[in-house]
Amino acid sequence: MNEKLIINDATLRDGSHALLHQLTSEQVELYCNKIDKSGVDIVEVGHGNGLGASSLQVGESLTPDRVLLQAARKSLKNSKLGVFVVPGFATIEKDLKPAIDIGADVFRIVSHCTEADTTEPHIKFCKKNGKTVFGVLLMCHMLEAEPLCQEALKMQDYGAEGIILMDSAGYSLPEDVKTKVSYLVENLSVPVGFHAHNNLGMAIANSLEAVKSGALIIDATARGFGAGAGNAQIEALAAVFQRRKEINSSLNLYELLDAADIAEKFIINSMPHTSSINIASGLAGVFSGFEKHVVRISEEFEVDPKDIFFELGKRKILAGQEDMIINVANDLAKDRQSKNDCFYITATG
Repeated sequence: MNEKLIINDATLRDGSHALLHQLTSEQVELYCNKIDKSGVDIVEVGHGNGLGASSLQVGESLTPDRVLLQAARKSLKNSKLGVFVVPGFATIEKDLKPAIDIGADVFRIVSHCTEADTTEPHIKFCKKNGKTVFGVLLMCHMLEAEPLCQEALKMQDYGAEGIILMDSAGYSLPEDVKTKVSYLVENLSVPVGFHAHNNLGMAIANSLEAVKSGALIIDATARGFGAGAGNAQIEALAAVFQRRKEINSSLNLYELLDAADIAEKFIINSMPHTSSINIASGLAGVFSGFEKHVVRISEEFEVDPKDIFFELGKRKILAGQEDMIINVANDLAKDRQSKNDCFYITATG
């Protein structure tokens, strides 16, 4: 654990989910000015689902990607500017080229854990243009270590300089993280990273286990601000690393604490916590970013949001399939009505 960690601050990207993608350029500039002094290696900025994702289906951004990136670029002197890229949302012409022109440094090219093939053009384009490129595998709880590694190897072959496993549903326990991270560390020639969600309250423990298992890239956010129950809390993680003196990171705890205070005052509209709905989402293994959509739709159809999450889990619904939330809620409402009708017929003879 003596090799220096790369810390990616996703407050201004994963936190966008919790804000329904309503970040302003002023908030980005304010936070970047402070976090830039903290020793964080990368600050990731943009819509929660990445470049080009603003849409009715997953949520419309208040501020265009380019405006947020320009605000961050102006403010970051020490930390690198990172972007999140999901092929299908983001295109090379419309999204990657403008981000390169603005000065983004790190491109994280993202796919579901079984669909690494979709990232090849984007990874190769960014590499060709001299950018640092990481591959990201979402919903990593849905694959065992060996097939997960096969997908990671594809990204490595395309040119990715690191592979990040995202526990997008907050489903994993430390033993799961140990098994998968250590397997990838043993079988890849590039660094492995980990991105935790806190739906089952395990984000810090899982992040620490990832580092103990050989991960060199760790994601975290101020106050844990992010989709669902949030992410690993960056200032708490820095304190844990400070206690584990063998862990090598450049994080400045005091600066992180001050940056988190700024985020809480000027950005965070609701403090992340492990609510009943978040626990249901984590246990069902459903993407954390569905939370606000599920709550809204459950009220519209008058069904229990926990039931929606467990049914989404049974159907193995993925990020990007937000339209299925309505289908599930409608099915549950119809099933409830059918049971009510049967009860009425039985009761009245």
